[in-house]
Parts: sequence; C-alpha cells; structure tokens
Amino acid sequence: MTEPVPFAGMRRGSAEYRRASLALFLAGNATFSLLYCVQPLLPEFAREFGLAPAGASLALSLTSGALAVAVFLAGAIGQAMPRRSLMLGSLIAASLLNLVAGVATHWPWLVAARLLEGVALGGVPAVAMAYIAEEMHPADLVKAMGLYVAGTAFGGMMGRFATGWFTEFGSWRIALGAMGGLGLAAALGFGLLLPSSRRFVPQRGLGWAHHRAVWWRLMQDNGLLRLFFIAFALMSVFVTLFNYVGFRLVRPPFSLGHGAISAIFLTYISGIFSSSITGHMTEAWGRRPVLAMGLVAMLGGALLTLSGALVLIVLGILLLTLGFFSAHAAASGWVGQWAGPDKGHAASLYLLFYYLGAGITGTAGGWFYQHWQWPGVVALTGGICAAGLGVALSLRPR
Repeated sequence: MTEPVPFAGMRRGSAEYRRASLALFLAGNATFSLLYCVQPLLPEFAREFGLAPAGASLALSLTSGALAVAVFLAGAIGQAMPRRSLMLGSLIAASLLNLVAGVATHWPWLVAARLLEGVALGGVPAVAMAYIAEEMHPADLVKAMGLYVAGTAFGGMMGRFATGWFTEFGSWRIALGAMGGLGLAAALGFGLLLPSSRRFVPQRGLGWAHHRAVWWRLMQDNGLLRLFFIAFALMSVFVTLFNYVGFRLVRPPFSLGHGAISAIFLTYISGIFSSSITGHMTEAWGRRPVLAMGLVAMLGGALLTLSGALVLIVLGILLLTLGFFSAHAAASGWVGQWAGPDKGHAASLYLLFYYLGAGITGTAGGWFYQHWQWPGVVALTGGICAAGLGVALSLRPR
C-alpha cells in the first residue's frame, strides 16, 4: 500500500490558499481597524475631556501596551488551543468592546474599555503569524505573510479614515460604534472562510516552565534579538508620528478638519501594495537589503514632515508608510523562518516588542510634542529609526 503524501502546505493558486488568504486579510483588517480607529480622534478626546496630547494618546497607547502583553501570552496559549477558534473569539470580543468604548461617558471608562480591547485583540496577530508559517508551503510563505500584512495596512487605513469622516459628519461615538459593527462582520467572514489547521499539533499539558524556557532560549539568539529590536523601532516610529501629526495639522497654519486629516491616512494604500510585493523583493535581493531600504524610507519620510508645506508633509507620510510595511513584512517573515519549530513563541516575542514600541514611544512622543513641538517628535522617531537601520545592517542570513 502506498503511504499517504504528507501535507506540505497550501500552495498559491489553490482554493484553500485563496480562502485562507482572504480570511487572514479580514482578520488583519479588523484587528488594525479596531486598534487604530481612535488615532484620528485623539485631538477630539483632548478637547472633549480636557486632556493634554500625551493623556489623550492613552486611548491608543494603553490598548497597544495591553495588546503587547496579550500577544505574548497568546503565543503560549495558542500552542494548546485551536488557532481558528482563538482568533475568532478574539475578534468578536474586541469588536464588542469597541462598541462599549463608543458609549462611555467618562474618560476612565473609555480607557478601560480600550485596555480590555487590547487584551482581546492579542489572540490574533501572533496566532495568525504562526498559522501562516505552519499552513503555507515554504515557497509561498513570504507572499502569504505579505497578504496578511496588506490586510493590516488596509485595516489601519480604513479604521483611521472612516472614524475621521464619521466624526466630521456625526460624532466620535458613532464612529467607534460603526467600527465595532464592521469588526463583527469581518469576524463572521473570517470564521466562515479560514480552513482548519492541518499541520498544527496541540501541545497540551505544557506548563509555564516550558514556555519560559523556550522564550529564554529564543532571547539568547542574537539574530532574533536584533529582529525584536527592529520590531520595537518600526512601531515606535510609525505610531508616534501618526499619533501627533493630527495635533499639528488641526492647528494654524493648516487648521484642517477631522475629515481632511483622516484623508491623509489614505497613504496606507501604499502600504497594502508595498507589503504585497515585499515577497518578490526578498526573493530577488534578500531580506536584509529590503529591511534596510524600508528603514531608510521611513527615516527620509520622517524628515520630510519637518517641512511647512502640506504637500511635503503628506509625501513624507507616504514614504514613511511604504517603508514601514515593507520592513515589517520582511522582518516578521524572517522571524518565522529563523525560529524553526518555535514559530509561535518567536512570533509572540516579536509582537511583544512591536506593540511595546507603540505603547511606550507612542506616549513618550506626547511629552516631546508638548516641549519641542513637531521637531521634537521627529528627533525622537528619527533617532530610533537610525538605530533600527544600524541593527538591520548588522544582520546576516542564517
């Protein structure tokens, strides 16, 4: 009798690859639209609740910080639970909590709902990265990761853009409610489309001692540690600049409304394309050059925003977005390949550093903005970006 051929992974062009790609696109879209939908609302929060920019940023920074810890823990929990069920439950819970934030009448209640939303969202990113690394054929892994990252880019864009326009013509409460409803719709599509795991073997009965040992071993790997720092740098720069550009543009000489400011987030479209073609670029040039080029583009984009001309500011944000999504797709795919059998744990560490960058630097940027205005924000993020570039250039293929 002929032995069955082991499943080698979903191949691009197959029906299950298309279903999985669309489902993961929806998951990335919902996760990041829910996470970042408050970003264009930070000046509105500051006005309504009487907050400083750094205080208003807590609506995003605390969510990102909670997400960082939750993602870290989800990497361990996801070793025992079905990946599809964990991601689906996380999307539903996060969407419901966004609805709660929309009806909060006091700032502490809104922040508490957003904090819990960050915890709920933690069940998606690390588990999605591990699912892709396990279920996709190695030849199509980078392309699949690029499509997932494209979904996160689309979600980040639509979350920011839609809430800005809902606020312009309605209110920020309507905006948050609408994003919660769209998140529930995306969760439904995800649940119907995603194929069940075929290569995932649940590892039940593993205690925290096992997970700590794996995490510690991974942290001893110099290459992975550098990739984790790059994750911190990427998100630090990206979120901090987007957090405070609205405060700058709502004031003279620009005096833009919420709708006009949110339109700037359409630059995310460039991220959808850049993350999707990163797979082709890494195949042609290798991961390190693509990662370095992404960081150079981010640094150049940050410096362009120092201009007093709105068109150059928008061009700088566009360049920053292109670089961010290219670098993130290259780095996250590299982590999965580098970690070998410990993909889930490595993905959770990568995303822990990634979201800590958003939570820590995203709030610290408010202090720089209060004291040195926009040049202070660019100095902070430019320095972090330059450090990330230096680390990226020091990486060598494994």
